[in-house]
Amino acid sequence: MKIGFIGLGIMGKPMARNLLAAGHELVVHNRSRAAVDELAAEGATPATTPAEVARQAEVVLAMLPDGPDVEAVVLGEDGAAAGMSEGSLLVDMSSIAPATSRALAEALAARGATMLDAPVSGGEPGAVAGTLAFMVGGEADDLERVRDVLEVMGRSVTHVGPVGAGNIAKLANQAIVAVNIAVLGEAAVLARTAGVDPAAVIDAIRGGLAGSAVLEQKAQKMLEADFAPGFRLDLHIKDLDNTLATGHESGAALPLTAAVREMMTALTAAGHGREDHSALVAHHERLAGTSLAGARLAGTARAEAADGEVGATAADSAAPTGPAPADTATTQEERA
Repeated sequence: MKIGFIGLGIMGKPMARNLLAAGHELVVHNRSRAAVDELAAEGATPATTPAEVARQAEVVLAMLPDGPDVEAVVLGEDGAAAGMSEGSLLVDMSSIAPATSRALAEALAARGATMLDAPVSGGEPGAVAGTLAFMVGGEADDLERVRDVLEVMGRSVTHVGPVGAGNIAKLANQAIVAVNIAVLGEAAVLARTAGVDPAAVIDAIRGGLAGSAVLEQKAQKMLEADFAPGFRLDLHIKDLDNTLATGHESGAALPLTAAVREMMTALTAAGHGREDHSALVAHHERLAGTSLAGARLAGTARAEAADGEVGATAADSAAPTGPAPADTATTQEERA
């Protein structure tokens, strides 16, 4: 089966690369040409428009930033819909509003084509490692057509319900992740201001109930002020806006999600929008007039000391250096 892939950004490019490595035949398209040329050199067939992708592929995968991007790529001039026909399947892996997914599915049905909304969780590390979690909405039969394809890119593929249900699950996921990241940063700053090494505190709690994938993936980035984007803050804002809008439509009150969304508003105004969402810690640093930069996970420091790579103790390596403005980190450009 020839597969089309549209959207070769931070997430899409490694996902497409994993499909190529697994032996799948790919036709690829991206707004900027460099990523297309890179994958073409690895065996993919380049296409100049989404319609050209769809004409050559029975299944089209899309991985794009937001709903308007998906609508333009699918329904716009030379969009994928123009190249789709009876039996074609679109698998939209973007994180968008559920209502947009349902509208796209209706438009494709007029051509005899079908759609799955299959947003993912796991960020850039999961995209590279092929360990993403897929949350899928649509017909079960359509999912079975592409399950083996999705399993190349992810370690879990879960059918949630009809079209739109995948993005409902993703919105729930993004609310949980946002609140977890925010409170992780808050707790680390609490440790710093109370005179305790935040790296040691994180090392102490990681094995208990407070341990989480968020802690494992984001704590070190916070401690080192390493906000190179794995998942940009402004994209998380988009997801939380969709979450809050869906909550308003369905009658679900989301006070914690709303609070974190406002923290993100302040961070965007301070220039952090294109940084990783772990930059949420900068909000708490600014409020407390301190910085975590320089603190390191205690376990990491001990391991390096044992190897003779460093001579400092964990406490030495995490010693406070005094208050520092939290908005001095250089904004990272998107890796696309």
